[in-house]
Amino acid sequence: MTQTIRTLILLAICAAIAVPSFAQTSFPDGTNISLLQWSHFVPTYDEWFENYIREWGAANNVAVSVDHVNFAELPASLAAEIDAGLGHTIIELPSSPASLVQGLHDLSDINNQASALFGEQRPHCKAVTYLPAVDAYYGFSAGYALNHGNYDIELWTQAGFPQGPQSYEELLAGGRAIYDATGIPVGIGISPEIDSEIAIREVIWSFGGSVQDEESNPVFNSPETVAAVKYLAQLQNQAMTAEVFGWTGASNNQALVAGDASFILNPDSAYRSLQKVDRSAAANIGFTPALLGPAGAFGGTHAFISVIPAYVKGSQLQAAKKFLLDLAASYSDITYHSELFNLPCFPDTVGELDTWLDDDPFGSLPADKFAVLKTAIDRAVNFGFPGYSNPAIAQVYAEHIVPKAIAQVALGEATAEEAVALAGDRIQEIFAHWRSLGLVGSGG
Repeated sequence: MTQTIRTLILLAICAAIAVPSFAQTSFPDGTNISLLQWSHFVPTYDEWFENYIREWGAANNVAVSVDHVNFAELPASLAAEIDAGLGHTIIELPSSPASLVQGLHDLSDINNQASALFGEQRPHCKAVTYLPAVDAYYGFSAGYALNHGNYDIELWTQAGFPQGPQSYEELLAGGRAIYDATGIPVGIGISPEIDSEIAIREVIWSFGGSVQDEESNPVFNSPETVAAVKYLAQLQNQAMTAEVFGWTGASNNQALVAGDASFILNPDSAYRSLQKVDRSAAANIGFTPALLGPAGAFGGTHAFISVIPAYVKGSQLQAAKKFLLDLAASYSDITYHSELFNLPCFPDTVGELDTWLDDDPFGSLPADKFAVLKTAIDRAVNFGFPGYSNPAIAQVYAEHIVPKAIAQVALGEATAEEAVALAGDRIQEIFAHWRSLGLVGSGG
């Protein structure tokens, strides 16, 4: 099916279910919206998006502009614009800005409209935009990227795991064997950046630990977390290098593309980059769903969270809300042009997804390489799992408490019990602060 035909079908469906179509609203002359978002890891997406906003703006009598920055700069940019009381109309972030909720518009209206129009939203998407303590949505998420295993098939076959590691026990055993034989390490960051934060939380969740419980009580200091931290320290000491302590968000991608990592936890952007420069090397990359631990398997997600600062008013605010709803209705195009990196929070908006996963439209070898993501999607959870991504969770991330604790143990600076207890004390303080402001629930 061509992109033109698919777009026409989607627009017909949207009209049938009363989604505001491109031609149904014309805002007052002079209405403009400006967007701030990250430079996509799949460059073809940004090219498509530029064309999309031109067409949408012309159809709605709105001037639309977009600025791109490194995703690591977005939280600070949003905070600065809220403090200044002026800036962009819509800011899209890959991590929850819940700690800035008091400077953001309540977007409960468009979240409710989206659910009515597009069907049920995936729970991990709601959990990074809804704040139970105030019963409001501080953001809107129509899509996310999913962490899954990316492994070197040849290396793991030689180590006795032709399907790649399926558990953290196998990751340690196989990763250690590969490292001893070839010097090529496992690539899971233990660094103060988002990819590391998500990957190490997957390990902690799989051992039964977490930062908070389902009722927003801090529970980091637990035997389960201690066991996970001991595992990560052992993995670093026996199958990784010290470079992981200083990794950036691009480091795991770069390591896989360069052949300098046998396994990483990441969405498919590293694979897509390799596919464009060396198709035979890309064919040697396999995917696994989230790995199994003693307590199960949990795949971390990078939710794409759009927020509208409270300084946005009038027709600009209404245009921004319509833009977000129309963009959600176009998620089939978004998934396609991001080369399956962006997955839909509202599954019904991308009816072709299973077909694309079974037969990659971008020429993967084998064609069904992405089919494993069906299992991976079933294991997807949000950053604050098993609770919501509240302001306390956002601050724990901002202070990078979790990777710092793990690094201390891996470097021999503290025992797992000591590092987890110290981190747990700080996390308790953070939760108490936000609870006193009424922005974290009273707990169970």
